[in-house]
Amino acid sequence: MAEQSFMRVEKVAQELGVSKSYAYKIVQKLNQELKEKGYLTISGRVNRKYFQEKACYGGLERKDS
Repeated sequence: MAEQSFMRVEKVAQELGVSKSYAYKIVQKLNQELKEKGYLTISGRVNRKYFQEKACYGGLERKDS
């Protein structure tokens, strides 16, 4: 299955290992940042690429040790 552009709250919670209610707060914060930059946002979802950048996944290469 192709990777989607947006992540739902459930996936954010799973990725970060946090509760769903805390994931909602994170999604709201990230969407507010995107709105301030002039981007369109969707309630309850966050852009996957932006999430990965903010969660320290965007610029790092994974290395298997």
